[in-house]
Amino acid sequence: MYKNKLIGMVIPCFNHANHVGSVIESIPDFIDHIVVVDDYSTQPLPRLADKRVKVICTPKNLGVGGATVTGFKKLLEYNPYIVVKMDADEQMDPRYLPDLLDPLIDGRAEYAKGNRFHDFEGIKAIPFWRRIGNLTLSFLTKIATGYWNNFDPNNGYFAIRADLLGKVNVDRLHKRYFFETSLIAELYFHRVRIKDVAMPAIYRGEPSGLNIWKELFCFPPQLLRIFIRRLLLKYFIYDFNMASLYMLIGIPLFLFGMIYGLIVWITNASRGILTSTGTIMLIALTIILGFQLILQAIQIDMDKSPRCEENPLK
Repeated sequence: MYKNKLIGMVIPCFNHANHVGSVIESIPDFIDHIVVVDDYSTQPLPRLADKRVKVICTPKNLGVGGATVTGFKKLLEYNPYIVVKMDADEQMDPRYLPDLLDPLIDGRAEYAKGNRFHDFEGIKAIPFWRRIGNLTLSFLTKIATGYWNNFDPNNGYFAIRADLLGKVNVDRLHKRYFFETSLIAELYFHRVRIKDVAMPAIYRGEPSGLNIWKELFCFPPQLLRIFIRRLLLKYFIYDFNMASLYMLIGIPLFLFGMIYGLIVWITNASRGILTSTGTIMLIALTIILGFQLILQAIQIDMDKSPRCEENPLK
């Protein structure tokens, strides 16, 4: 136990037979239950002698999200206070477990996760284009999920209060690499406070199953769906406030100015005539006014973002 709290851990494993044994050996004694989910690996797992370990084999490859959810369901049978998710590739340092657990036990947060981008020297080890892709996806995720104060949302090293996990419909979560982001998106509606824990990026050059370029095209539609759902539920179904009003007025004004301005520009350019001053002023006014109202709505959304009592990274 850790500070008199029962702690469980799930480790999804797909073709990491060469690493998972070392990962288990490195896990501190205060982790009470460890569920290793063999996600239909082509490599057989080694014998794991640790008495805390329960191995589950999936009948088909579920993806990292599906495997983790399978582990969640098993861990909840042990009634832990906190559930930790760690990968089986030795890229997550168990020395940071207390930093993930303490905010949840102290009541400062209900969810804690790693943030690799606070360690400038460590992220140099990550290939440049993976770094750019992660930064881009992280920023888009801020907008979509409403967690403006958190970064590195795709970090799979996290801890969550088990009672909260029991309230989340885990079967709705994405089954593959969008899993962490989809979980954060669900946590927003429970007003969950997320604590970012600074930790180094550990990268040894192993091939990753994540194709960053493929995901840059796959993630945006998912993020757009999450963004639209969040806005509709938060500002038009669960509540209606000034941000709702700003969006109702600002978005149509901005779109009208952009679309009408584009039509006028194409039409007049094709005919070789000048656009009147009045038309230009109308287009400019609607774009500027609409954009200002949208900015005001964004500011309100940022102010409403769930946050810990402590904002600085630990």
